[in-house]
Amino acid sequence: MKDSIDSHLKRIGLKITPQRQAIFNLLKGNPTHPSAEKIYSEISRKYHGLSFATVYNTLSKLVEAGEIQELDIDPDKKRFDPCITPHPHFFCKVCGEIFDLTYDPFFNLNLKKIGGHQVDSLQLNVKGVCKDCRK
Repeated sequence: MKDSIDSHLKRIGLKITPQRQAIFNLLKGNPTHPSAEKIYSEISRKYHGLSFATVYNTLSKLVEAGEIQELDIDPDKKRFDPCITPHPHFFCKVCGEIFDLTYDPFFNLNLKKIGGHQVDSLQLNVKGVCKDCRK
């Protein structure tokens, strides 16, 4: 896996550092859609000299390279998803958790062009109260 991480970082023009490897590792397969602040909080425990700017800049480069997607579903902060396949998300207004939804009414469309328009990104965001908070 380390070789894979290193090759991804090299491909997008980032210097390979243990901190950037840790950011990439934390994201890959992570279903929690963490914010930059959450990623910084978790990784800075091990890497005390890590700056928030390094985390944010690394995330920006990963988004720009199409390695992760930036979500605008949380009204308070940007969240990040390692799954780049278009899929809808649900945001709970009570607990702030984000869940992947399997319902995809139109995600099987040709996402390169819709109605003659070139599509660069597509997000379907659903907001409400999750089943756990409803209890």
